[in-house]
Amino acid sequence: MMDRASIMVEPDLNQRIAERVRGLRAARGLSLDALAKKSGVSRSMISLVERGESSATAVVLEKLATGLGVVLASLFDAPSGSPLAPSGPLARRNEQPQWRDPGSGYVRRNVSPPAAAQPIQIVEVRFPPGRRVAFESISRDVRVHQQVWVLEGTIDITLGSKRHRLQKGDCLAMQLDQPTIFHDPTRGPTRYAVVIASEPRAAR
Repeated sequence: MMDRASIMVEPDLNQRIAERVRGLRAARGLSLDALAKKSGVSRSMISLVERGESSATAVVLEKLATGLGVVLASLFDAPSGSPLAPSGPLARRNEQPQWRDPGSGYVRRNVSPPAAAQPIQIVEVRFPPGRRVAFESISRDVRVHQQVWVLEGTIDITLGSKRHRLQKGDCLAMQLDQPTIFHDPTRGPTRYAVVIASEPRAAR
């Protein structure tokens, strides 16, 4: 059973996400309409997210992150210059933001220090039994690699048409370039770590 205290979610995280999306969009010179076109998320939904008035699902936030050229984990970092943002190479446990997907109930925690100038991020996920999250494949400006390492329980990961069942200790290397489904097929929760690395795509 998941420890309730261990999955408490920061109450103002929607506002943090709002500031991050607004800041990233402004830094890239994208209008709401332009980001809507790149991400496949409606202009009205983006506007709600940027005002902190919508509890967007992981699927919607993944689309926005892709349209902004970042990985999903980046949307939960405190905006640059915020007093909440760790400024060094160490992120204490109580500084690591946690977020619960309103669609599936899974909880993700950004483990890596956001100030570390490294192309690697670590996320811990607690996935409820019987739940499923399906991410679409969207063209990306960066190539994103992930390795999923199961710490407790069982998770099915489907990449395109191929399904992998991962159990405690198993690790799957994958690239985010096709539809991906996460599903806990059991009656118990699953906990896993995700190591994420990204690199620019070679110019054609």
